[in-house]
Amino acid sequence: MSQSWPRGALAPGSRVTVVRDQDWDGPWQVEFAGTIDAMGAPEPNEHAQSLSGELLYWVTFDAPQYDCDGAGPYRKAQVWGRYLRAGPESEA
Repeated sequence: MSQSWPRGALAPGSRVTVVRDQDWDGPWQVEFAGTIDAMGAPEPNEHAQSLSGELLYWVTFDAPQYDCDGAGPYRKAQVWGRYLRAGPESEA
């Protein structure tokens, strides 16, 4: 995995909320909090339905989560940038 962090990307350790899509029932069952994980740098999303310049981020979840199909529980996943909202900085 690349460790070269793209310019303008959310930094490792950033707090985020993983959100649901407004147009369909997914990709997660609920909205929840997590942290951008440093295990691999964000990488370009090459899926046919991705947005131009959209990145994929590794996110560690605060609590295990299930996806919209009921699979899981997941503790970490690669999440499309459009489903992440930057949150307040964590209090260390």
